[in-house]
Amino acid sequence: MNIILLGTGKMGNAVADKAIASGHRVIHRINHENRHQINTALLREGDVVIEFTRPDAAVENLYRCLEAGVPVVCGTTGWQDDYEEVRRRFIEADGSLLTATNFSIGVNILFQLNQQLAHWLKGYTEYKPALHEIHHTRKLDKPSGTAVTLASDLMSNRPEYCAWALSDKAEKPADYVLPIHSERMGDVIGVHEVVWNSPIDSISIRHEAHNRDGFVIGALLAAEWLQNRKGVFGMADVLFGKKGAQAPIL
Repeated sequence: MNIILLGTGKMGNAVADKAIASGHRVIHRINHENRHQINTALLREGDVVIEFTRPDAAVENLYRCLEAGVPVVCGTTGWQDDYEEVRRRFIEADGSLLTATNFSIGVNILFQLNQQLAHWLKGYTEYKPALHEIHHTRKLDKPSGTAVTLASDLMSNRPEYCAWALSDKAEKPADYVLPIHSERMGDVIGVHEVVWNSPIDSISIRHEAHNRDGFVIGALLAAEWLQNRKGVFGMADVLFGKKGAQAPIL
């Protein structure tokens, strides 16, 4: 594939290195310094655009890709307020978009386990859920997009929880609020844990990233999968064939 990379931070550069090692070509690397170079002709040189930028730049980048008619894989999070409008415009224009809060195969398995566990515990109201996530200090969004996806999926299976909120561990949230404990420390790649506590025991599912390889491999897998497809997709489509699965919360 000829790949155009929007965003040259740690994730973007890691994707570029892996793409080249896998035999793909990164024909343009765009960041804030040369952003003025983006135009329709440049974007059309690529087979796919891989976008890892910032929440305040992502939506405009996606629309530029749509106008150019080039498939785009977006790993930026924090723009969830615009997701439904972006989705509508891509579908109406017969565009190609694959977006995910996390491209890691392991995290996407965690998503599936989270939904199933919430479903299994529907009748056991003595179990109270909480989420905990840790990332490095440079991560902009808090809580992480991955944590918000976990919360959304959990609440879709447990409708008595109608909201989530950032919470200190010492706080006792309202009965209808799902607490998310969010920490930023050092160079932690990413830790996400869902815990169900009851008076007699606890059940937990947890994912810890040891490096960024899982995200990079997943992003390239998504870019390869998106070729010759039209529509708006997520990693569940790629990994589990779940066409029409619940829209991601970014």
